[in-house]
Amino acid sequence: MSAVAAPAAVMVPAPRLSADDGGAVDVLPGLYVPEARQWLSTTSGRVAPEGYSWMQAVHWVAGSGLYEPRRHRSHGPRSFGTTTVFIAQMLAELSPCRPGLAYLMRRTGLSERAVEYHLAMLREAGLLAYVVRGTRVRGEQAQASEFAWTIPTEFDVALGIRTAGDGTERRMTGMAEAGRVLMARLAKKASRRVRRPRSKPPSKSPSKSPSKAARGGADGASGTAVSGGSRCTPMGGGADGSSTAGATYSPPESKLASGASKSPTPKKSKAKAGRRTLNRVGRRYQLARELTEELDWLRGCSVPRIAWVARHIADAGWSTTDVHAWLAFRGEAARVRRASGLLATLLKDAEKILDTPEKRQLAREQWRAGQEAARRERIQQVRARHERFEGDWQPPTSRAVQQQVDAAFAAVREVASGRTRFDADPGQALPDLPDGVASLDEAEIAQARAEAAQRLALGDTDVIEDAVAAMGPELAEQLYGRTLLRRARQLAAGSRSTLMTFGCR
Repeated sequence: MSAVAAPAAVMVPAPRLSADDGGAVDVLPGLYVPEARQWLSTTSGRVAPEGYSWMQAVHWVAGSGLYEPRRHRSHGPRSFGTTTVFIAQMLAELSPCRPGLAYLMRRTGLSERAVEYHLAMLREAGLLAYVVRGTRVRGEQAQASEFAWTIPTEFDVALGIRTAGDGTERRMTGMAEAGRVLMARLAKKASRRVRRPRSKPPSKSPSKSPSKAARGGADGASGTAVSGGSRCTPMGGGADGSSTAGATYSPPESKLASGASKSPTPKKSKAKAGRRTLNRVGRRYQLARELTEELDWLRGCSVPRIAWVARHIADAGWSTTDVHAWLAFRGEAARVRRASGLLATLLKDAEKILDTPEKRQLAREQWRAGQEAARRERIQQVRARHERFEGDWQPPTSRAVQQQVDAAFAAVREVASGRTRFDADPGQALPDLPDGVASLDEAEIAQARAEAAQRLALGDTDVIEDAVAAMGPELAEQLYGRTLLRRARQLAAGSRSTLMTFGCR
């Protein structure tokens, strides 16, 4: 039997009759939900109203021992332990409960396969049910699964909970007297935070093994507590409920609370644990971990490697904001081949240049100002795009009408800027040339061609394009000549290509 599942008999209330019970509570069978009933539409449990009530059911399953994973598979975790409860605690904070594997891997430090194992254990125990199952299609972004917090029927039977309603929408209306004490203790467990479990090496001292075995047999508990609270109760999170086993003994709560019973394990001060100061190596690793989480091009890098690269700035007291400000000053590469090497190059002599807190504060202020300016520019671009494409006016679909509209807008822009074609008066229409350019003298034609050639040298083809749209290709060719017209068409075609840039050498 696993360490957390040791007090299984204690978690099931004794079969006693109550005034509002119809009969005795039987010992529950093993807890297991097949894959076909792990959906919200097929589950037999009820949906938990909030994460707090759901965590009570999670702690009950962890301490009851009714669910044993190795009964149904030959691989994966051996028991419903602290890690599974820790993952369930993170799921209880999500609304809607739609966690991604990458999020759980980052929070727990586990591998993808381990996270999938623990999620499968929560579904098999009847604590989770699929609402929408995630998809993984090659070439597309993976979609995370959405779950519903469910409370198994065995939990209601064990605590004598009465419900009203049908299906998953059942709600709690009452409880038997035998389960009230156990529910109160489960509420205390659900209100405490479960810390991230850490693997501990096995003890090499042979003299400590008999004492641990004796304590495990006497208290009916394990060496790993389900809830990370105080150890004034027997190790294992407290033997909740009354035991039906004759050989199991638990001291009364009054003695445990007053400290009359001394635990052989020395207590740890919570104040010292919360105020632990990081040493120099710890600060390096802390900065490296924050950088790998905040910088996209450092994702997936080895934290020890980044800690060694950033050791100088970490020893100088730099924060992640200081690193952001320095990288904005130095500049970042668009394509990164070796992230740790690039970081080492960018951070070279950074602690010597920004060697005082005042300099780092000035760099942070400049970086924040640049971020604010970029944010405002993005807002203006989005606003302009929305005003352009989401306004009441819709552009015409006909190509001929579009050319006329473009010509009208071009004429309005020229009048507004004080420039008119062929030196016409502002507000006058374009001259009508029914006989081609015969009505213009050579000086006007030469002036128009010189102006068009000067604008083409700057990459501006609006003059010739407007002439083609207004007069037609034949008259525009007679006015500007075939060479300028062909050059304008080449520049217009090149402006739509990403391989050509105007205005730069």
